[in-house]
Amino acid sequence: MSDHKQQVLEELIGMSHRLGEPERELVILGEGNTSAKISDETFFVKASGTQLQTIGPDGFVEVSTQKALDILKEGDPSDERIIELLRQAGVDDSGLVPSVETILHASLLSMDGINFVGHTHPIAANAILCSHNPELLVNGRMFPDDIVCTGPSAVFVPYTDPGVKLSKAVRAGVAGYVEENGFYPKLILMQSHGVIALGKTAKQVETITYMHVKSCKIALGALAVGGINFLTPANVERIFNRPDEKAREAMLFGARKDGYSKEGS
Repeated sequence: MSDHKQQVLEELIGMSHRLGEPERELVILGEGNTSAKISDETFFVKASGTQLQTIGPDGFVEVSTQKALDILKEGDPSDERIIELLRQAGVDDSGLVPSVETILHASLLSMDGINFVGHTHPIAANAILCSHNPELLVNGRMFPDDIVCTGPSAVFVPYTDPGVKLSKAVRAGVAGYVEENGFYPKLILMQSHGVIALGKTAKQVETITYMHVKSCKIALGALAVGGINFLTPANVERIFNRPDEKAREAMLFGARKDGYSKEGS
């Protein structure tokens, strides 16, 4: 294994372990999955049945990005067909089956500037995503750090069957977001399912996830004492474009150009 590939794998394992820590209440048992770009041709993704808290080097599968994306052309394949196609997309000899969400990861990692993806099922986030108001925090922002860390808004995906259908829905949601805003999202919220954080680095994925969970807890608390006082769109725009906040984000995640750009965030 090359030094670069080894470094990517070590960062992915560390990120996965932290996202899987029980006290964070982001996943239990085999929930959630993570991935990291190795190159434009391949990426690592969590194998089906493994656990984030305990996963090691042997728990990840190296997958061909193009073969994974080609599964999207299948229309509506059976569960058995998807498993076989996922197995064929692997480029190592581990014999492991990549996560059913591998197609989704391939799509997201093919975006410029996205090197790590973390998909979790936080209790606090799903308390909202499984409610009658799942879009509560898609556009609403309550405090500046949420804007800095997760962006001014998120992509919302109505409940969709995991696998090819969900991958297509997420891909369409991200494309619509980019068309409307001119930059990639950092956060994807999936109804009755969970959240996806996108980052240039493993640290960014973790920070986006933790900050969104904090926002969910604050929102649930605010609803219990009278309701949420969301920042106005003007407030959000101001924080999002303030030079000092841009500098602070650069310190947290790595330098960016002027605001977000289609080249990555």
